[in-house]
Amino acid sequence: MVMLHSLSCWVSRPAISSSLVKTRSMLSLSFGPGGKFEGVFELMSLVISGMKSIMDRNEDFTFLKSMIMERRFHLLVKIHARLRRFGSRNPVPVRDNAKSLACNLAEELWTQVASAECSELISLLSNPHIKGLLSVHDIVAQKGYDPELPPLPDNIEEEDEDSVKIISLFKSQEPLGATIKRDESTGAIVVARIMRGGAADRSGLIHEGDELREVNGVQMEDKTPEEIIPIMAQSQGEVTFKVIPVPGIKEELSANETMLFVRSLFDYNPEEDPAIPCRQAGLGFKRGDILQIVNQEDDTWWQACRHGDSNSRAGLIPSRQLQERRVALQRPKALFKPQRVPNKVTVVEDADYGAITGIHIAGLRRSFRLGRRGGRSGNVESKRKSQEMGGATQTPTYLEVAPYCREHKEGRRLVLLVGPSGVGLSEMKRRLLLSDPDHYGVTVPHTTREKRKQEKDGVEYHFVSRQTFEMDIVNHKFLEYGEHRGNYYGTSLESVHKVIGEDKVCLLDVQPNTVQRLHTTEFKPCVVFVKPPSIQELRFSRRKATLISTQDMTKLTKTFSEEDFEDMISSAEAMDSQYGHLFEMVVVNGDFAMAFNKLRAELEKLETEAPQWIPVEWTSHTKQNTESVC
Repeated sequence: MVMLHSLSCWVSRPAISSSLVKTRSMLSLSFGPGGKFEGVFELMSLVISGMKSIMDRNEDFTFLKSMIMERRFHLLVKIHARLRRFGSRNPVPVRDNAKSLACNLAEELWTQVASAECSELISLLSNPHIKGLLSVHDIVAQKGYDPELPPLPDNIEEEDEDSVKIISLFKSQEPLGATIKRDESTGAIVVARIMRGGAADRSGLIHEGDELREVNGVQMEDKTPEEIIPIMAQSQGEVTFKVIPVPGIKEELSANETMLFVRSLFDYNPEEDPAIPCRQAGLGFKRGDILQIVNQEDDTWWQACRHGDSNSRAGLIPSRQLQERRVALQRPKALFKPQRVPNKVTVVEDADYGAITGIHIAGLRRSFRLGRRGGRSGNVESKRKSQEMGGATQTPTYLEVAPYCREHKEGRRLVLLVGPSGVGLSEMKRRLLLSDPDHYGVTVPHTTREKRKQEKDGVEYHFVSRQTFEMDIVNHKFLEYGEHRGNYYGTSLESVHKVIGEDKVCLLDVQPNTVQRLHTTEFKPCVVFVKPPSIQELRFSRRKATLISTQDMTKLTKTFSEEDFEDMISSAEAMDSQYGHLFEMVVVNGDFAMAFNKLRAELEKLETEAPQWIPVEWTSHTKQNTESVC
């Protein structure tokens, strides 16, 4: 009736058709004559005729019509109507002792003069069915529905026995979402952990610390956790648990849970972790995955979900404290790893694109890959030593992040390309710029050298005096600068602002120590680490690679040596160890075409996908939070 009443609110009265008249006549025959159900079967006929025009499929309409025309459905409507009428009367019993009253009446009749009427009444009152009917009447009138338990004997002493709770859960193919262990002090089987999002967590009936007594009638006292797990795994449908609740349990509202998201800075496979309490409950992830931490009560193992995963159940991951302890134990091996140190440190610049091809593109100048200097940096040799000792700093394990959507008034995120010398940063930057010059832009460097005839100020370089350049160094206006053949070259902060102000993505290839200066709320940089492949793949892809110079119209070829490969890989490992927590993307440049396509696709996601995940201190509503690495 509730459904019919709801439908009557929106089903309009269609024009009377032959099918509608036919439906009404059939319903009238089913409900019988009379006006009691006139409105009901008229509404049903209107529902049938009105729903036919808006149903997407014929089988849906056929099902609805067959349900409404079903005789059992009509009987239910009649019963409902009669119950409604009976409920409105609300009858009150006159007396609640009809059975005893009938017995007293029967005894009185036996003493009276015998007659046919008295004999018939005595026979009725003595009938067992009549006695049972009167007994039921008295029970209902007295509201004595529940059985009365007998009182406890006085000689029974109160025992200090724990209350037992019986829990029934409906379990499908998914795991229960709980781990168990044996309590060393009591020997009992207890619930060790409840995984967020699992069946046990959703029920809210099972808690950590509850003692497990039975599962589907099977006693747990003499069984080990290894024997209990198959029993629980094979149980399907309704599963009954008999547990003793942990005392003093406090229910926590999910609304009060903190929404904590982190970016993982390492790969993790629970199947390869011998220390995890339960491998089946572990959550594997890759470096760069976004994880939602749902439980941090355990100092060693957190519970987390992988963001965007359709499986909402949480899994175990190493906590920050545990993972940092593991890294610290592995670090001495890395510190004392034998490394080849060259006899002489040579300051060499990568050739710029114009020197290689003769084509000059604004801003694609010298990279200063080994000849850069920062405002507080020392010489190149000290920089190299600091990179080799990159493990001396604490390696973060998780970076706390927050969702971010760029507003129209905000500039586009800065893209920083980082990698060792020879890995191909300049070529990747050049290809990106050529692929979409309206979307990508590069900075125009400053220099103190003399302008050549074919050059224009502000196109190839900003030409300034040495005094002006040195003054800008003192005022910290340069991100990076270096000196080559007696001339300064540098990239200024102003040139970065200029590209961003043109609503373009500014591309920079910088040294890792420069990333920290740009890693701010203002720029919100996306740091891309371009790393070399394995040394075997390097030998295959780089052995015949050449650097061609057209400065004097001659072809000069340089073949990479084995020493170059080892330098490239060791430098990449040092960068990753010291600055890996700043890298948002990692691209392996084995096959250049594949690496470039991957980089371009990932950068396109920054513009199209929402939200992006950035360090939490970059968001305006969490500026007070100064801890970003957890």
